[in-house]
Amino acid sequence: MTTLTNWLPPEERYCLFCGAGFSKWAVGLPTAYELFDFKIKPYGPREGIRLKKIQELKIKWDEKNPSNNAEEFIGFLIDHSTKYKKLAIWYIARRLAEPFVDKTGYFVNNEKMYADAKGRRVMGIDDRRKGNISEIKKTAGFINNLSGPNFSGIITTNYDLLIEYALGTKNFFYGDRPRLLYGPKRAYLTSPKDNTPVYLKGSIPVVKLHGSISLTEKGYCADARGCITGKAIIVPPAHNKKISDVLIQEWNYARIILKNSKKIIFFGFRFNNYDQELISLFKETTPWIQEIVCINTNFDVKATAEKIWPSANIILIHPRELSDIDLNTII
Repeated sequence: MTTLTNWLPPEERYCLFCGAGFSKWAVGLPTAYELFDFKIKPYGPREGIRLKKIQELKIKWDEKNPSNNAEEFIGFLIDHSTKYKKLAIWYIARRLAEPFVDKTGYFVNNEKMYADAKGRRVMGIDDRRKGNISEIKKTAGFINNLSGPNFSGIITTNYDLLIEYALGTKNFFYGDRPRLLYGPKRAYLTSPKDNTPVYLKGSIPVVKLHGSISLTEKGYCADARGCITGKAIIVPPAHNKKISDVLIQEWNYARIILKNSKKIIFFGFRFNNYDQELISLFKETTPWIQEIVCINTNFDVKATAEKIWPSANIILIHPRELSDIDLNTII
């Protein structure tokens, strides 16, 4: 499909690349280092057993590995057995969805309504409740300030649905469009419209390189049910991470966005040395990228960026400075 972006001079185009620091800034979600704070309120005995098991494993692992490196612990779980790998994926996905898990139900005419999750669901992309969540409004405001005909799209390594919540199904698409999402429009079926098929028909491409808590073997879902079932397709943050075959097309979509950009705005991305697939992807863009904007609390990322893009202009911005900056000056 030809859009206005296809007719714009390529030197004016830019894209946004979100790392874990973006979700940390927006909604306080943990980075990889902070993942095992166990801030989950288990719902039912099954989740309680899972949470207790991974806590026990972490305590034993820390006793033998005082470095307390979360990524190494995740690597241990992945390599140990399929059972431990599934437990790790469940915990990571479930922890990142915790702020958006509703256990109270939805009331209509003083009658409590539930879907098929026995009183608990993760907020759907078009959930009515999101309009009352300040962190989602904050995220939407940031992305809206970047949006425009020169905006090539959003690439992220994050699994959470913060970007999707902020944009809504009418404003983004996953790689190709229209795309049908699995599941109803809203978790709480209070009207026939809530059970209608959900299509993504927006204009902003969103690419999730490491999977999503909404991605399962059935495809992308209208909510994050994968974090409840433990069947989310994600690439855990470990030194031995391997990109699933299911995600290969996501990387191809990312290349299209990067190819259509002369500037990359990185928000909360660390440029870890062990992310060699990502480093290689970035190096492909060296010949044409003219400017890199790093929004980060750690200014050490500049040195890595300079190695990847030696001819590009590198700009550093601390997240706390965003309220004082007109984003139009950097796009």
